Amino acid sequence: MGRKRKGRDISGWLVVDKPAGMTSTAVVNKVRWAMNAAKAGHAGTLDPEATGVLAVALGEATKTVPYITDALKAYVFTVRLGQATNTDDAEGEVIAESDARPSDDGIKAALGGFLGEIMQVPPKFSAVKINGQRAYKLAREGEDFEVEARPLWVDELLLVDRPDPDHVVLEMTCGKGGYVRSIARDLGAALGCHGHVTKLRRIWSGPFEAEDGVTLEQIEEMAKTEALDAHLRPLEEGLADLPELKCTPEGAVRLRNGNPGMVLASDVEYGDEAWASFDGRAVAVGVYKAGELHPSRVFKAE
Repeated sequence: MGRKRKGRDISGWLVVDKPAGMTSTAVVNKVRWAMNAAKAGHAGTLDPEATGVLAVALGEATKTVPYITDALKAYVFTVRLGQATNTDDAEGEVIAESDARPSDDGIKAALGGFLGEIMQVPPKFSAVKINGQRAYKLAREGEDFEVEARPLWVDELLLVDRPDPDHVVLEMTCGKGGYVRSIARDLGAALGCHGHVTKLRRIWSGPFEAEDGVTLEQIEEMAKTEALDAHLRPLEEGLADLPELKCTPEGAVRLRNGNPGMVLASDVEYGDEAWASFDGRAVAVGVYKAGELHPSRVFKAE
């Protein structure tokens, strides 16, 4: 038998407004400790110096993490024009400089080339794996390697401020796996002036918004109290982008046992992914087929 996890069997989402200077893993560990939770994970890594939404899943909510990871998310970030760095952010060494400074109209025109389905090369200082090793580890060791381009959906990319000739503030809405640092680097290259990120904030991710998040200071103040539990959001919020199907009492029992269960008629089509609820609580996620949901993930009853 596997070793039983220590901590409470508690489920739901805690939306954290992550501070700069802390890894996403460290935030998850702090939440797990503060809530004395047996199981926790997060939906979408933020760089250590980035701030904003880090959605932490507890217990059964960890089964809904992929749906938040795959959801659209939005960032506001500042790009320093005229300099490229080896990390594509302000933490790295300057490796190229330029005196060129594009106009606002030139920047807006260039942003159009980053919309829709684009191919993006992640930074060498990133967590992507190269032959089984993290790219940042190879980069720190001075290894010579290439990172393959990967697709990214960019829904929107806007110029929102130009505080001075050297800096622009952009807002981007994109899909899974986007590297803001790569956008800054590639925009600088397209403009012929170089660029890197100096400030990055994720303002929302799927249904979760930074303004609704709790800070690390609040988490520490409310640690292991009911006051912190009150900020826990239901795991069902992690399924917001999937259609909901109501299931019958008999269907709920079958689904919880991992079998196809009857759900009430809806406009979901054959083969669609959906989730089933009973008395307002999630029972399972699966594929809808001819009046039944065929489960791929099942949630424990409270």
